[in-house]
Amino acid sequence: MPKSADRGRRTREQLLDAAAQLVGEVGWGAVTTRLVAERAGVNAALVHYHFSSVPELLSTAALQFAERVLAESAEVLRGSEPADGIGRVLGELSRYTGTDPESLLLAEAFLAAHRLPELRASLAALVADFRSRVASWLQDAGVKDADAVALLLGATIDGLVLHRALDESVDFHAVAAPLRRLVAG
Repeated sequence: MPKSADRGRRTREQLLDAAAQLVGEVGWGAVTTRLVAERAGVNAALVHYHFSSVPELLSTAALQFAERVLAESAEVLRGSEPADGIGRVLGELSRYTGTDPESLLLAEAFLAAHRLPELRASLAALVADFRSRVASWLQDAGVKDADAVALLLGATIDGLVLHRALDESVDFHAVAAPLRRLVAG
């Protein structure tokens, strides 16, 4: 890869990282070209060289993060029995407080998705793919109603993070036993 292409790729990643951090700090609507450029340590013109608009930059950053988190979560489940997988996922979730920058990035992205149809469609596709992967994992383990259980697990995960944002005493492990019963084959 030529040096200029490698430099361009690094700059694009710096912009995405800066945008993701800023959404969690100041909110989706307060992120500006100048703020992103300052955080990334680049000239503001480079923001619009790499992205057609700030909403495109923010959407790309949020989607990139969501895709990574969902892939990691699906990987945690793969190869484990449902009861063990539940415990592992709840353990992974414990790193999200609901008020950390990553949780806030996803919460802001879900809100923005109601105004940005392309973001909504892309997030919907990521979530549907995750549910499908979870349903396949559950089916392989003999869980009845695997599609419905996958939907419930996804909604539970989202809800737990949202509840923790409002009440830091929410303990994800407190729901482990009921969730294990839900996935019993």
